[in-house]
Amino acid sequence: MFEKFTENAINLITEAQNQAKLLNNAYVQPEHLLIAMVKQAKGISLRLFRNCNITLEAVTKEVENRLRFEKTQKELPLVPFGEEFKNLLKDAVGLAKRSGSSYILFEHLFIVTIQDKFSYNSRILENFKFDVKNAGEILLKLVQKKYKKLSHPEIEDLEETEEKNLNPEQFFEDESAFKIFSNALAKLQNSGYEILGTEQIISAILAEKNFEVARILEENGINLEVFEKKLLEVTSREAEYDKNRVVFTPSAFIAMDLASLTAKELGSPIIKPEHIFLGLLKAKRGVAYDILKSLNVNDEDLIQEILKPIEKQIPQALTVLRLAKQEAGRLERNVVGSEMILLGIMSEGTGIGFQVLNDLEITLKDLRQTIEKLIGYGHEYSENEIIFTGRAKKILEVAWKKAKKYRKPRIMSEHLLYAITTEPSSVAMKALEQLGTDAVEIRQGILQRVT
Repeated sequence: MFEKFTENAINLITEAQNQAKLLNNAYVQPEHLLIAMVKQAKGISLRLFRNCNITLEAVTKEVENRLRFEKTQKELPLVPFGEEFKNLLKDAVGLAKRSGSSYILFEHLFIVTIQDKFSYNSRILENFKFDVKNAGEILLKLVQKKYKKLSHPEIEDLEETEEKNLNPEQFFEDESAFKIFSNALAKLQNSGYEILGTEQIISAILAEKNFEVARILEENGINLEVFEKKLLEVTSREAEYDKNRVVFTPSAFIAMDLASLTAKELGSPIIKPEHIFLGLLKAKRGVAYDILKSLNVNDEDLIQEILKPIEKQIPQALTVLRLAKQEAGRLERNVVGSEMILLGIMSEGTGIGFQVLNDLEITLKDLRQTIEKLIGYGHEYSENEIIFTGRAKKILEVAWKKAKKYRKPRIMSEHLLYAITTEPSSVAMKALEQLGTDAVEIRQGILQRVT
């Protein structure tokens, strides 16, 4: 579920957990989310609260007076979700779908929280003369405006693909990754926790000193002894472990999803320890990340150091996707769709993918002009907020499987080009058809070049 939540939405959920912990409650409930919303409110949501003189102190006091949930005497770094809270998250997902959004935004959580009839939230807000109906309408309009800004011909495909993007089995295909997860699961069982978290995964990586990523971490002052010493200071989760099912925490799920995408972006047909660690750093959340920050780790410096030995191999797919992002920037867009990957293949200028398109008399200039007519220019480009459409992720997935099927050590431009031909309604294929070619010609061209 959490791969569809934006960073602001996940931060809100995390703050609700923090509030449950501060109130010494055994479960996170909708009222904790109300407190978190008041604390993290910005822009319109902040004005709505201020208009009714709703402050963090006032709403926290109201919640404390009304909550009669089970208290806990143990210090839990991760307070579990109560059933009412889980239902609230489902309501937010439903609202996002009804409003035509592929993501669950801060505003979706805001709306379902203030309108929740099964908690004290609406009654608490009534005490402050807060107009729930009016606030909901205002926030819904804001949601629709935000979603419109992200519009891209392929953006609606994101939701369908996201659900299938993280396949746990793929983490066991590489021998080294298999070893990491086997060790991480063993640590999970020994700890008595129910959910596999980032801390078990990092400990398992650090335990394998012969891995390149473990060596780099050791050189940066991060080893198993240092990490687990810090871990003892912050972790004391108590929960039953279900042997028949391994579930990631929200932070670990996001990190592993990023690890999977990172492997594909770096042109690897298998997920390796370095991809897992990069995913954990990119997620910027979780117990393990907090420990790394307490050890004064600089995220970007460490990412670049881990990438150095990978980039020395100059994976073709990595070059193509970097160029695809540059093409997105040229059109002032923060979305990489199938068409940007196609432009990346052409811009790379040497691979089999480029050669096939060149044989079909397609030029980079003509392709750019055709794509500009199809999608136009945007105005929301930000280098740090580039996202892949669902169709672009599907293309990466198909290319990944193609390289793996033929036992290739890297994803190549021809794998990406072939994958594009499997998406007949994509912007990329529409552009190619306008330039006088089709999937059959492209596949024949690839076949001639690789045999």
